[in-house]
Amino acid sequence: MRVQWQRLAVAIVVACGSLAGAEDSSTLKLNLRRRTETSPGSGRYHTLTERDVAWDARQTAIIVCDMWDAHHCLNAVRRVHELAPRMNQVLHAARDRGALVIHAPSGCMEAYANRPGRQLAKSAPSAGNLPGEIGRWCRQIPNEDRGAYPLDQRAGGEDDDPVEHRQWHDYLASIGRHPKAPWKAQFAALEIDDANDAISDSGVEIWNLLDERGIKNVILLGVHTNMCVLGRPFGLRQLAKNGKHVVLMRDMTDTMYDPAKWPYVSHFTGTDLIVEHIEKFVCPTVASGDLLGDGREFRFSGDRRPQLALLVAEDEYKTEESLPKFAAQYLGRDYRVSFIFGSDTDRRDIPAIEALDQADALLVSVRRRPLPAVELDHVRRFVAAGKPMIGIRTASHAFAPPAGKPLGKDLAQGGVAQWADFDQQVWGGNYVNHHANDLHPRVAVAAGSGPHAVLAGISLQQYVSPCSLYKVSPLLPGTQPLLLGMVPGFASEPVAWTRVRADGGRSFYTSLGHIGDFSQPAFCQLLFNGINWACNVSGTPPSHEWTATMPDLAENSSPK
Repeated sequence: MRVQWQRLAVAIVVACGSLAGAEDSSTLKLNLRRRTETSPGSGRYHTLTERDVAWDARQTAIIVCDMWDAHHCLNAVRRVHELAPRMNQVLHAARDRGALVIHAPSGCMEAYANRPGRQLAKSAPSAGNLPGEIGRWCRQIPNEDRGAYPLDQRAGGEDDDPVEHRQWHDYLASIGRHPKAPWKAQFAALEIDDANDAISDSGVEIWNLLDERGIKNVILLGVHTNMCVLGRPFGLRQLAKNGKHVVLMRDMTDTMYDPAKWPYVSHFTGTDLIVEHIEKFVCPTVASGDLLGDGREFRFSGDRRPQLALLVAEDEYKTEESLPKFAAQYLGRDYRVSFIFGSDTDRRDIPAIEALDQADALLVSVRRRPLPAVELDHVRRFVAAGKPMIGIRTASHAFAPPAGKPLGKDLAQGGVAQWADFDQQVWGGNYVNHHANDLHPRVAVAAGSGPHAVLAGISLQQYVSPCSLYKVSPLLPGTQPLLLGMVPGFASEPVAWTRVRADGGRSFYTSLGHIGDFSQPAFCQLLFNGINWACNVSGTPPSHEWTATMPDLAENSSPK
């Protein structure tokens, strides 16, 4: 609705011939997304968006990197075909607002020798502030030393089916293209405006052109982010380290990544990991919907992953450590994963919780965090929409004040709210307390649970959890107990169950979740199965030998 009103307002202004309308039409309103550490050295990051950042289009360039007419990887070609129509719309929108469009199909300048755009780039006078290494590849900038590179791309990143790959190379050879470097020009679906656009693959020429026109803002899009978009002489690293306001258009790009390589995630998750790396250490990102005004982000047709948000804000069971490791090992093939961490300095704040509005499913690991009403409302709306919910351990009392300490009047008046019956409404539980910490429960299958999908492949083998046993009985009607916890001298308690809520959404909850549980294959399988059940996704756990730490990868971000 907001976008519709904005469009109507712009149409009225333009129709009236207003000078203000002309100024508005040359302003790009961008939502810059970046990642900042929750606290120095934590290794955890808030994903924050600076909204409606105004860039003067006349001081902005948009560079199209290596959207070639052919490639040695057939799947890469297919993805370029998918990207191109919306990318062409983006170029039209940027050009119409007054931004400079630069086409940079590297190694293909011969095809454009006589085009005006090629002459435009070559004729720009030498800049007085020309960086010393602007004509060279940049494989890393100092800021990237703060984190590990997220992908193994040393083999080139091709993800083709081997038979298709051989057939594709045979075809390329049959039409006179070099199978390993078949590009001759930019993909034809991307239109070049000879009256306005520039064409160059030279970092020096592009820098000169930017300097001549007083351009300080640059948007990079194209392929492939982990190689050319990052590393080319006109790429993100060079422009960032040399002082340009540069951003990546994160949904108008692709990676060269083979899921058979570390970290053994889907191709599309591989792209997400590179975007995350860029947002942490290189520059912010934007989405194509910022320029097109439709609020959308492009997704490839083969990318069917549900968006799973993990809300983590507890300081007792170290899930801020265990859940990222679990997600990296178990979820990267079937889910688009995002983390939302609580503030390290203010228990009444979860920055960027509004990201829930774009999620399809939510995993909660939060302990006694009353929140500003505006923040808690994001969770309330999410649940009311009937979306999948997964909870571990303290999620039963996620948004309640500390036991015996009701929400103070001053906090309530200050806009901080609680959700005291979150346990009953979402999980169907009845948490009241827990048994002594030294009574570690033995875990067994609940009678009558049957061959439930959540229990598939789980071998308990006298599994004893390091957690204390939560007192949660009686469960509400409509729940299905799956696992029981038992300590000597006391009645057993459910420790894992499912529920289909009145709003139609599926909930899975387990009161297990101590960091020691995550070292047990049975618990990891349980949580993986529970997520799949809640999301109605069929998945199998990883069969490879997974390591959380990437091997030493010299020259990892090499040219194609």
